[in-house]
Amino acid sequence: MKIQCFLRTIFACASIALLNACATAPSGPAALAGTWTNSLGTVWTINADGTFHVTATKPKAEIWGTYTLAGNTITVQETRRVGPIPKQCRGPGVYKFSRPNANTLAFVLVKDVCKPRIQNVTQPWTKK
Repeated sequence: MKIQCFLRTIFACASIALLNACATAPSGPAALAGTWTNSLGTVWTINADGTFHVTATKPKAEIWGTYTLAGNTITVQETRRVGPIPKQCRGPGVYKFSRPNANTLAFVLVKDVCKPRIQNVTQPWTKK
């Protein structure tokens, strides 16, 4: 009888902890949605509908595109920009992302050949 009561208590505590973690950690597009800025002066607006808009200063660019998520991996693809899309930036970029806290976003390169995108995306991002 004491063991059964003990197991119920452990199960209840584990369930509460799991539900609390689910409630506080955004997932899917909600994990990234918002307007972010980095130390290079880039402003990246990530929309929950799978689209984004970037205004970059180094190098100067205005870019629109789409993204997909799979767990903590994001694949970004430029669809248009002011001026021509550089040849190396026509393909997708793949990055792992993390949210160290509610106002910070970080990316680690998985696969990309677009040097200006790598330079910008891998900077620490702060919620605007």
